[in-house]
Amino acid sequence: MPKKILEGVVVSDKGNKSITVVVERKFKHPTLQKVVMTKKKYHVHDEKNSFKEGDKVAIIETRPISKTKRFTVIEDKA
Repeated sequence: MPKKILEGVVVSDKGNKSITVVVERKFKHPTLQKVVMTKKKYHVHDEKNSFKEGDKVAIIETRPISKTKRFTVIEDKA
């Protein structure tokens, strides 16, 4: 099964080696037939503490690192 790769924006970098990323997704609603936008927050592992608020990043699914962290940063999209 392939790993998920998502793109989003860093909204918090307060934790040590952790950031919070918001991923926005647009899709067409099956019944209403209109474009709907959803947002979801992911807790992401940042080994080098190199990303700050407002940075665009790509994240990838990985093994569980802590209770809530299941993703890690792979690259900067800026």
